[in-house]
Amino acid sequence: MTALDATRVAVTGIGVVSPRGFDGSAAARERTASPEGWFDHRTHLGRRGYKYLPTAAQYFLAASNRALEAGGGLDHVPPESRGAAVGTNSAAEALHAAMDTTITTTSATDLSPATAPFFSINLFGSRMAMEHGLQGFNLTLTSPRVAGLEAIQTGLRSVTLGRADWLLAGATEEALAPLDPAARDSEAGAVALVLEPAREAAARGSDVLGHLVVRSGYLPPGTPAPEARERAERLLGEGPGGLALRDATVVAVVDDSPVSEAVVGALGTDVRRVPAGAGSLEPLLQIAGLLGSGADGPTAVVTAAAQGNVALCWVIPPDRTDAAPATPRDEA
Repeated sequence: MTALDATRVAVTGIGVVSPRGFDGSAAARERTASPEGWFDHRTHLGRRGYKYLPTAAQYFLAASNRALEAGGGLDHVPPESRGAAVGTNSAAEALHAAMDTTITTTSATDLSPATAPFFSINLFGSRMAMEHGLQGFNLTLTSPRVAGLEAIQTGLRSVTLGRADWLLAGATEEALAPLDPAARDSEAGAVALVLEPAREAAARGSDVLGHLVVRSGYLPPGTPAPEARERAERLLGEGPGGLALRDATVVAVVDDSPVSEAVVGALGTDVRRVPAGAGSLEPLLQIAGLLGSGADGPTAVVTAAAQGNVALCWVIPPDRTDAAPATPRDEA
């Protein structure tokens, strides 16, 4: 596959692993402290081979397995054409804290050889990529709060440029340590989405759940409020095909920072606010909820971080053209 319109790449599988539930309906439930024992890798992954995998890697692997099952597997895609992109802010937080404790109280030689490689944040999606033979590319994004949306954006860009024919994108987070200043808003769990050319998916009988188009940018913290709102309006702009946010159902995953307030001000009044968590998971959970809601019109998820990162994801329902046979122009 070569150049491809991003709106012709569709979501065909959703996997959710969250203390709030294991499907898109979790998005509608309030985030609370994770109940003890809500996730057992022996139940979701198997009794052997996963015990020493960091928890965030277990979450993402379990969510990916669920998305793959929902999307009809990936036997139809050559390994070198399969890509992956994952976003995270706190996947390694607990592991790094434990490593610090080991090094400062005893010695670096006492670090576990099973978990030491995960000092690198890039490895948290690697087990999933190895298990499923994803050889096209495997990316990790870490921008505050928008990392999951940037994973979709970057992965889709790679697919539309022909660097892969199939994409697994999502986010995973592990709960912060109780003494972390942001522990109150801690997130745990993962969301994974399977994305592939809509017509090819429809041709082999897979359900097309919708299309995603992501835009991201930066709004400098400290910008005076009127200017910040104008910048936010320009950043969010029009959607694909001239879609306007005022005509869409919009979910804003935001905090009380000036950056978030500027973004909400730019959106207008008809916005459903969802409290942002400490990581990048909540926006992906809201997208999973919108994709599974069966909405017949465009919807969008917007998020912003106090550090200035802003991202918008349009969630567009499938249309009749998704099931039409590919034309020579599409394949050019």
